[in-house]
Amino acid sequence: MVMHDAVGVHHAPEPHARIISLVPSITELLCELGLAEQLVGRTGFCIHPAPLVAAIAKVGGTKDVNVEKIRQLAPTHLVVNIDENEKPTVAALAEFIPHIVVTHPLAPRDNLALARLMGAVFCADARAAAWCEQFEAHYAALRAAPKGPPQTMLYCIWQDPWMSVSQDTYIARMMAEIGWNVPRLDDPARYPRFDWNLELIEGIDGVLLSTEPYRFTDAHAAALETQIGKPVRLVDGEMMSWYGSRSLAGLAYLGQLAKGNMSRSP
Repeated sequence: MVMHDAVGVHHAPEPHARIISLVPSITELLCELGLAEQLVGRTGFCIHPAPLVAAIAKVGGTKDVNVEKIRQLAPTHLVVNIDENEKPTVAALAEFIPHIVVTHPLAPRDNLALARLMGAVFCADARAAAWCEQFEAHYAALRAAPKGPPQTMLYCIWQDPWMSVSQDTYIARMMAEIGWNVPRLDDPARYPRFDWNLELIEGIDGVLLSTEPYRFTDAHAAALETQIGKPVRLVDGEMMSWYGSRSLAGLAYLGQLAKGNMSRSP
């Protein structure tokens, strides 16, 4: 039973919690664990599973929330993520929400602790345990699948300015499961900015353009491939970056990428 969150705070079980989730992937996980009726608020980016989240009040985005609307919903618990939510926002909400549950998955297997934490805090242990069994099966299948040679792949999440991911991110560690490493860039940030230059292009085997948060398309991939002369593939950002429930499909998706298909569409 996992009862400590990502910043070491202990959370007692609360079967009647009123939950606000500011993390789209965790909103989906909470629904998976049978907790949709206890979710009283979510962001506009919390879009899965559509039939269930439609009935949950929207409270803004992951970084810009309606504090007064959240106050009126009288939540007992707020679920946030270190990467996705900003400290000042969380601090403002902590003034009237008793329990702040902080998450920070950094690798695929961190999904196990995440599911157990949500299950323990919100009294859905049995469903969390069943979900963890599914994850272990999907993870074992990926590990057993044949993979190609190691490659260095630049994963792009934004343009104007161009931005990528560092090695200390969930996305990079997902890629590492199939032998794809992200290059070290000059910017030390977790989500570094970069410029296209000859040294960078020569040091990579290909480029992955994510469909989120920037909405890269096949047209972007085709244009960039012509520009840099390296394979460029459009990849499903949800499959690569959403921990929680979507990680099961994400592991299967990785298995398909591992087969070496660098065609553009995800």
